[in-house]
Amino acid sequence: MPHPALIAQDAQFRKSVIELAPGLWTAVGYAASNVHMIEGRDSVTIIDTTESTAAAENILAAFREITSKPVARLIYTHSHRDHVSGAAVFAAGRALPILASARFQSDLVDVDDARIAPNRALGRRTQAQFGIGLSPRERISLGCGPGNRPMQGLGAGFLPPTELVEADCEIDLDGVPARLIMAPGETADHMMVWLPGPKVLFSGDNWYHAFPNLYAIRGTPYRDFAAWADSLGLMAGLNARVLAPGHTLPVLGPEKVQEVLGTTRQAILHVMRVTAEGMDRGLSLDDIAATITLPDDLADKPWLGEYYGKLAWSARAFAAGTLGWYDGNPTHLGTLSGAARAERMARLAGGVQALWTAARGGDALPGDDQNGDDLQWRLELCDHLIALGEPAATLKAETMEALAETEINATARNTYLWEARRLREAEDAK
Repeated sequence: MPHPALIAQDAQFRKSVIELAPGLWTAVGYAASNVHMIEGRDSVTIIDTTESTAAAENILAAFREITSKPVARLIYTHSHRDHVSGAAVFAAGRALPILASARFQSDLVDVDDARIAPNRALGRRTQAQFGIGLSPRERISLGCGPGNRPMQGLGAGFLPPTELVEADCEIDLDGVPARLIMAPGETADHMMVWLPGPKVLFSGDNWYHAFPNLYAIRGTPYRDFAAWADSLGLMAGLNARVLAPGHTLPVLGPEKVQEVLGTTRQAILHVMRVTAEGMDRGLSLDDIAATITLPDDLADKPWLGEYYGKLAWSARAFAAGTLGWYDGNPTHLGTLSGAARAERMARLAGGVQALWTAARGGDALPGDDQNGDDLQWRLELCDHLIALGEPAATLKAETMEALAETEINATARNTYLWEARRLREAEDAK
């Protein structure tokens, strides 16, 4: 049974088209990300275009029940593919203006260039994070969006920007005054859309109803924690009445908007401060990651639940992003191979059979947490056994499946289940 809190998070992306203010709508729950529509005098503006052509078609059909005015322009808040991959549907074969930050760099471009990233690894980890191929029962959520959604045409409708915006500027959206604001956060190319009249802010992924994904386990360059915190402060300074994020439900009311932005900023600063203090004291990253928590006045905020981002991953990312991989412990200047370490572990334990006994739970002590640390320990022992050529893949898969059921974090759950399936399929193919 999935973690109850993760199931409850599903309320944040039940399918609906929500009116934010007269002439302004957001489509939530149709896909991993939201799509927004601004109605002008004779046309509409679309902000973000979602992840697939099938989802974009569904959203466009829902918008057409509101207005038949043609789409005049598209705006990308940032370059992540779940925000740019339905553009062709909204453009409908016309050469529309497509606005984006001058720092726009889509991960749909040059994906086969080995100089940019190890793309097979990135592709596998992306599929694991988002549970691609898992059943709807397994992939119950993405943490910030629904797990069960149309996937046809995934990534297929991307159109490159036609107008790159260098700096904050005023723009007329067919009679609707707007301001484009550069605000790096989850990506360096974030560009928000601010409507000063109704005081509505379209923030992209700089905020959503989950602890921010300061590090994506699919693999990502360092996300600048300080810049993200600064952008949240900038957003709070606008005093918006409505916050329309790129994922999850909009936030309504100026007091609530201030609260969610302020506490999320505090949470990022807390991760930075605790990690830095731990490194200054000479603590290992394992110890920092294993013990970091939010203070009580933040831990009870529903929008800071670790459904998408995770504190432990964030601490590791901040340490590596600011000081690099070396953690200050000279032991880690060298390394043993996995097999060499496993051989020594088996010798220390009294042989390979002793490792098997421990991995199967034979060394459990009274009071051991069978749903947490003990399962993590079993995973690590399975890795030692596999490195020694032992048939521990099925036990590792079972352990990951058990861990998945305890996880509040959707991306961790999806990854455990996806990698477990991959191990089982490999075993079946032998």
